[in-house]
Parts: sequence; C-alpha cells; structure tokens
Amino acid sequence: MKPYDTHATADPFARSVSAFETLMCTLSGSDASAWSHAELEERLDVAGRELLRQLLQDHLDLRARLEEEEVRGSGGPPVTGPEGQVWPWRETGHSRWLASVFGLVRVTRVARRGRGLGTVHPADVALSLPAGRHSMGLRRLGVTEAVRGSFDQAHDAVERRCGKVLGKRRLEELVVAAAVDVDDFNRTRIPVPCSRETPLVVQVDGKGVVMRPEALREATRRAAAKAATSHRGRLSPGEKPNRKRMAIVACVFDTRPAPRRPHDVIHPPGGRSGERPARPGPRAENKWCTASLVRPPEQVIADAFDQAEARDPRHLRPWVVLVDGARHQLDLITAETDRRGVTVHVLLDFVHVAEYVWAAAHAFHKPGTTEAEAWAADHLTAILAGHAARTAHAMTAQATRERLPTARREAVDACHRYLTGHLDQLRYDTALASGWPIATGAVEGACRHLIADRLDITGARWGLPGAEAVLQLRAIVSNGDLDPYWRFHTAREHERVYPNQQNYALTA
Repeated sequence: MKPYDTHATADPFARSVSAFETLMCTLSGSDASAWSHAELEERLDVAGRELLRQLLQDHLDLRARLEEEEVRGSGGPPVTGPEGQVWPWRETGHSRWLASVFGLVRVTRVARRGRGLGTVHPADVALSLPAGRHSMGLRRLGVTEAVRGSFDQAHDAVERRCGKVLGKRRLEELVVAAAVDVDDFNRTRIPVPCSRETPLVVQVDGKGVVMRPEALREATRRAAAKAATSHRGRLSPGEKPNRKRMAIVACVFDTRPAPRRPHDVIHPPGGRSGERPARPGPRAENKWCTASLVRPPEQVIADAFDQAEARDPRHLRPWVVLVDGARHQLDLITAETDRRGVTVHVLLDFVHVAEYVWAAAHAFHKPGTTEAEAWAADHLTAILAGHAARTAHAMTAQATRERLPTARREAVDACHRYLTGHLDQLRYDTALASGWPIATGAVEGACRHLIADRLDITGARWGLPGAEAVLQLRAIVSNGDLDPYWRFHTAREHERVYPNQQNYALTA
C-alpha cells in the first residue's frame, strides 16, 4: 500500500480521507485483482483498523485545535476550583498516549495552572480519559476475552484485533481493576417481579480452586507447608494435597410450579413402559448467581438472601432452599432466615440422597445387577413419597437379618445416619406435590460454568486478587449483566479519576 499524505491541511480529516482513497486505489489496482478472498480479508483487516485509528486521531486533533483556538482568541472561560480558586495560566501542547481498540493515538490538550493549585486538563474530563494509558473499550475487550479463556489466549485475541497495545501482565491488572464495582452494581439491580404463586429458589454450593501457596487460607497453607517437608513420592489414600481454596457459589431463581409424582423422578427397574410419560420438572428462570473466594460463606449466603428479598420483599412467595447437607451450611442458612424473619422450605439435594442409597444397595447386591437397581428404585421411591425414616430403619433391619459383614454394613449405616440426620430436609412428597425442584442442578451447573470451565483449566494456579476478579466477572456475564455493569463501572471510574469534576468547572 502506498503511504498517504500526513501533512497538516485545512481539512481536519484529510489524513483519514487520504488513507481511505489510498485503500480504494490499492483494491482497484492490478495487484489486488490477483489476491484470494483470504488475502483480501487479511489486508483489509490491517488497513481498516489503521483507517479507524486515523479517524479517531483526526477527531482528537480537531478537538485539540478548537480548544487551542479558543485559548488564543478569547482566552476561554476561566476554570474555578472547589473554593473559588481560579487557574489563570494556560499552556498548550500537553499530550498523552491513549491505547484504544484501534491502536495508539495521541491526545493533545490545554493545561490550566494556578499558583499552589497544581495542573488540571478540562479536556480530560470531557473525554473521560482513564488514569492509565488503556481506553475503556480496550479494557472491556480484554475483560471479555480474559474471563472466557486463559490470559495467554486473551492476550493473543486482543493483539490480533488491536495490535500490540496491551501486555499480558497489564491485562491481568486491568481484569482485577474491572471487578471493583461488582458488589455495588449488584445492590443497584432491581429484579423482575413475579406473582406470589411463583416459587423462589435459593441454592448454595462450594468448589475448590487451585491457588498459589500465599493465596491459601491459613489452615490450608500450614497443612501444605507441613506436607512439603515430608519428601514423599505420593499421597496416602484419601489424603488431600492442600492446594485448593474453597469458593462459595449461590444462585437465586424463579420457577414455575411443576407438580410431579415419585415415579416421574425414579423409573421402575427395566425402564418405563411408555404408556404414562414422565412429567417434566420445574425449570429455572431469571437465574442470578454470585460467587466469591474472599468473602466468608455467611456473606455469600447473605448476598443470596438479599437478592431473594429484593424479589419478594414482603415474603409472600414460597421460598425453597436446596443444600447438599453440609451442617455448617445449614447452620448459616438457619441463622440468616431467623435474622430476616422469613419462612423457608429447606430441602436436601436428592442426588446426594441417591448416592447414599446406591452405596447401600451395593452392600446387598452386586453393582450393575437388576437386583441392585430394583432395591435402590424401591427405597428411593419410598423416600420421595415421604417415608424417609421408615426406609432408613428398614435397610438397617435388613442388614441385621442378613448379617452383613462390617465392611459392607458401613455403607448401610452411613445411609441410615444421613437420612435420619436430615429428616427435616427430606419432605420430598410436599415438594413434588407443590411443583418445587428437589435437586441442586442449577448451582452445580453454576459451579462448573463459573469455576471449572475457567479457574480449573489445566496447569492454572491462581493468586487471590486475579481469581476473585475473574470469578465475579464471570458471574456478571452469566447473569447477562455485562453491558449494564460496564456502563456502571465506566461511570464509577470517571468519578474516581475526576473526584472534583463537579468542584471545578468552566464558568462564563
């Protein structure tokens, strides 16, 4: 491509026009007629980005020229500070670099000075220039790519689109900075209202994230340091490597009631006949997720209940809370409901119950046999019908009659303890008749999407600020709030960079 004219002319966009005409001449020339469509795309991608960069540069130069002409002519309106101070001195030619999605551009503006008052640039406020070099558009692009894949992949994607305008280390810092307003943003959101017949569901779960040693919680860090001094080749059975930090994930959603029967959930041995199809279960609607590696579990649970209370401030809807049976988690939920004075229906995740029942079935019958399947189906159906206590005692009585060996009986006793220890959370008959969900698939899916798909990629070891930022931003994206959040974050960033923008103004 021939170089285009870069000399200053009367037309502020002469360089852009010259670049466009040069590009048209190139495309209409004999050389371009021999290019394949792939070569055309490649060359237009580079030349088109440069054309857009030049348009942005010409516009910034035009604004700088108008500002300088105003200063040279009438002197421009004076700039007054928060207490009436005036910045009387004006200096032209102050410039700074700005890395945009189109490439590097130079912003030239007029500086205003005053004795003992420092320097201000009114044009910076008008343009809302960031404190650093990178534009908000470039930051958003980097955040979008970084929360989707690894930082290396995100850096490559930004470089392919924008050129060499952003380093990998700076990208990581920008992602952390982009998440600072997530909590404030969530508090400003107004959920979509629902009728009082619509169940409101809260689910809580946790998942570990591999961290660097300095980012582990103190107890885990000490255990990891102790294990590092043992110099063993491999871990003992059941021993954990002490390299993960638990992230707490909570989701809140609405659902339409979908009444079911126990046989809609558990099919009989040998499969269904097809004469009576299974009724579908309830589906999550308007799902909202939150997650954190930094905040304690009680704070994440409180945030989830804040979201639920925003959807039902008068507590008119049925509240259903699904958990996996962790006692600490149940205690925190009980404390939160007591504090708010709300009545909730706490249910145990049915999938966890099924795992215990299947383990007990394999104590009586060989895995994979029809007898094991029939035993598990009968007992799970009885639990769904509201007979958890009777089912628990029946399996221990059978184990006693058959005199199971101690090793095999342990699975039966564990299932008995699990069922009898959570009878208040096993009212599946009421849940099925009311059309409520009985499994934690929504929050487990959130754990996979928010954490496993990004934070658990092969070879990743996280520092705490980066992991927390990526986790919160992935939750924002999952909630479908990236566009409104970025507008909110941009406005907050402007307030942080220019805290006195309302205290000094151009006055006539």
